[in-house]
Amino acid sequence: MWARRSPGAWSGGKGRWATPDRTTALCIWRASWSVSGRRWAASRRRAASSRSSSPSAPIPMRFHPAARPGPPTRTPESPPLAASSVAAGIFVSRVFGMAREMVFAHHFGTGDLVDAWRTALRIPNVLQNLLGEGTLSASFIPVYVRLLEEGREEEAGRAAGAVLGLLAAVAGVLAALGVWAAPWLVTLIAPGFSGDARADTVVSLLRLLFPMTGVLVLSAWALGILNSHRRFFVSYVAPALWNLAMIVAVVGAAARGFLGTELILAMAWGALAGGVLQLLFQIPFLLRFLKHVVPSISTRVAGVREVVTNFVPVFAARGAVNLSALVDTNLASRLAPGAVGIMGYALPLYLLPVSLFGMSVAAAELPEMSRDRAAGARVVRERTERAVGTVLFWLIPITLGYIVFREEVMAIYRTGGAFAETDAVAAGAVLAAYALGLPASGTSRVLSSAFYALGDTRTPARIAYARILVSAAVGVALMFPLDGLKVGELGLGAAGLAVGASVGAWLEQSLLRRRLGGQLPGLSLGGSRVVRCVAAALAATAVGLVPRLLLPALHPIVGAAATILPVAITYLWVAHLLGVSPERLRRLYRRGWRR
Repeated sequence: MWARRSPGAWSGGKGRWATPDRTTALCIWRASWSVSGRRWAASRRRAASSRSSSPSAPIPMRFHPAARPGPPTRTPESPPLAASSVAAGIFVSRVFGMAREMVFAHHFGTGDLVDAWRTALRIPNVLQNLLGEGTLSASFIPVYVRLLEEGREEEAGRAAGAVLGLLAAVAGVLAALGVWAAPWLVTLIAPGFSGDARADTVVSLLRLLFPMTGVLVLSAWALGILNSHRRFFVSYVAPALWNLAMIVAVVGAAARGFLGTELILAMAWGALAGGVLQLLFQIPFLLRFLKHVVPSISTRVAGVREVVTNFVPVFAARGAVNLSALVDTNLASRLAPGAVGIMGYALPLYLLPVSLFGMSVAAAELPEMSRDRAAGARVVRERTERAVGTVLFWLIPITLGYIVFREEVMAIYRTGGAFAETDAVAAGAVLAAYALGLPASGTSRVLSSAFYALGDTRTPARIAYARILVSAAVGVALMFPLDGLKVGELGLGAAGLAVGASVGAWLEQSLLRRRLGGQLPGLSLGGSRVVRCVAAALAATAVGLVPRLLLPALHPIVGAAATILPVAITYLWVAHLLGVSPERLRRLYRRGWRR
């Protein structure tokens, strides 16, 4: 017979199980049974009395048949889990994106067709970014979430329908204009292509890619709805279908003997089909949230005018980012042939950690910051500091890795096709230059989300335009001198543009931090934590140099894996010892050790 001790009974500590003698145990058991019986009888009498006096009164919870334990109800994702869901979705889509780039590098290398593809894809991407995910999330999600939190679900649905209608109308008109004005756009964006075959190829590609962009803008609306309801993974994994469609198109066309311009046009058709698949994939998950959604173009629906009012400055801010990309393309078209192409190979690798650890955290935190706004500046500040700390934990070692191990990273493109070793060296130099601004770009996403959650969409826009001016000035000053440095037939002028982008990123982060500190007093980005992350990253980098020195003759991809894996493991271990691991990662460590 076992009995539970009361405080102070017997020896051995409060609340532990003990084995008293038989008589004592029997007395305790009888007493507890008697008390339980009296309580049970009293509760049954109260229940009967309640039912007789009020036939509609519910059965007390203790005796309700539904009170039996059952499977746990699914709750919305917590912010750390939400960020993990976003990161997981982005990771899957980026893996497919890198596979697309590997296929692209294998078939096209760094020739004129690559310059044409990068330029053609950049122009409609500007439209997608201006009307799509980042802009729409910052202007629409805070308003939509607030209506839901206030219990105004029908009004929230009508607002979502109006935003959908307005987006479809604007995106459709702009896509049609883009198809019609393609020749003039090429002259404006890539004047260095005038008079050669690249310009004609870009025009042909644009007439397929602009309709794709209109579909992807609608996909961004679906993302906004799902994020507002804390359903993150689906919308961020959907772009994997876009990448997969292009892979299938290129591989299939190459197998049928397509070459050159025909093959690049097949890739554009795959991009258009992939955009449709990306939207269709999200629709089944959206249906449960579309009860009150009726598409319209009315601005009189509750909340729509606020969305439009917020949209304008966010559009301006995103316009600054995209204007910067167009300026880079314009300048790169004036450099030696291949400059646009090698920038295009470095940029996805640069954007991968920004998306995984900057965008994912910012996207997951924006709805929560919007909800926390009513709780006061302190709550928003603490959430912002945690988010920035998480972003820096991941981006600091990646920055150092991209700089030191740039050629090992670029080895993923070397699959024995048209992408040569000299192409990897030149693209690696551009990647290292971009990496200098990686921590600033990632944390700026979080800081901008904090501004949006506080209802301030104008400050990030003003700062973004200052970033453009500085980036362009530094890039122009460096690009032509560096273009004289050759790696094979490729100049390094694109690396000068990447350095300009990094300088602009640090300026933007500094200004955002200073201005946000005025609205969130006491805001700190964790100086001592950053120092410990840098120390862990340096230790990991030292470990990564060993396989480079001892195993120089390995296949490029095998050598990259032999370098990157020890670096990652060492960083996580040292960072844990220094106490800078995010809380969710520490919980995983503890759970693993208990097993």
